Amino acid sequence: MVSFENDYNTGAHPEILKKLAETNLEALSGYGTDAYCESARNKIREAVGLPDADVEFLVGGTQTNMVVISTMLGDTEGVVAAKTGHVSVHEAGAIEYTGHKVIELPSVNGKMVPADLRHYMEVFYSDETHEHMVFPGMVYLSWPTEFGTLYSKNELTEISAVCRKYGMKLFVDGARLGYGLMSPEADLTLPELAAIADVLYIGGTKVGALCGEAVVFRGGCRPKRFITSVKKRGALLAKGRLLGIQFDTLFTDDLYFRIGRHAIEMAERLKQIFEAHGIPRYIESPTNQQYVVLENKYMEKLREKVMFSFWEKIDDDHTAVRFVTSWSTTEEDLAWLDKVL
Repeated sequence: MVSFENDYNTGAHPEILKKLAETNLEALSGYGTDAYCESARNKIREAVGLPDADVEFLVGGTQTNMVVISTMLGDTEGVVAAKTGHVSVHEAGAIEYTGHKVIELPSVNGKMVPADLRHYMEVFYSDETHEHMVFPGMVYLSWPTEFGTLYSKNELTEISAVCRKYGMKLFVDGARLGYGLMSPEADLTLPELAAIADVLYIGGTKVGALCGEAVVFRGGCRPKRFITSVKKRGALLAKGRLLGIQFDTLFTDDLYFRIGRHAIEMAERLKQIFEAHGIPRYIESPTNQQYVVLENKYMEKLREKVMFSFWEKIDDDHTAVRFVTSWSTTEEDLAWLDKVL
């Protein structure tokens, strides 16, 4: 059976596995203090164009979102996110578990609208009772979004301007960052994105690594005693080498960007296959996540031969589903899908 279920359904890119095997018997310091972690940090600083950035490695996206948000927010603050945002829907209450509210705003194609954020902030501070409310202390967004869509540079700049005006931090979840950067619709570079955000993370788990995310704080934005906070929250990996070696490999010879480019090329072929079979799209996505609408009976029959993800019910007879490409998607996978559709 061929799988398009997600972009972490296979292990790791062969170049990463090779490097992990080569370094397996090296005795290295723990908790991210080894030479490979430091090399990876330097390569990432160069890639984002921020020589003074602080770079830390965490195991997965949920840990990263929970730790970054809870350490950067004050005791009385919450995080503003699109209603469809990952922290709003698919983090099992991890953010709220730390005592910080997720303040939801409407979304359009998975994106927060800058004007909606601006309006929310104006209304919040014009309310004479706002001292009794959870203060918005951070804006969270993902790039790409949960729907595979991309904020434009102008949209991000507008959101950033609202954050600056009201003293909020801007946090960009880059779980699928590599696919966004390689999308033909992306109108900004990694350094431009890093310059707009106060903190972002470069996703590894969904972009070729076994696991791992690289958190990048612009100079001065890293919370005090951050590593202590990471450990307190149970998110510090003793064998930090596993993360450093992977990111050092991902940022050698443009592997991270090659992985992203391949997945986007496969996603474009996926679109063509769906179009050829007259399968309608649920939403237009320029990245590696593709959403289509299937008739329920046909969907159940197709599931016997191909793996994909449920997204949401459209009506009693139709369902929106998600197909995802990655570093490991092959032309043979696409040919099989084309055959069974």
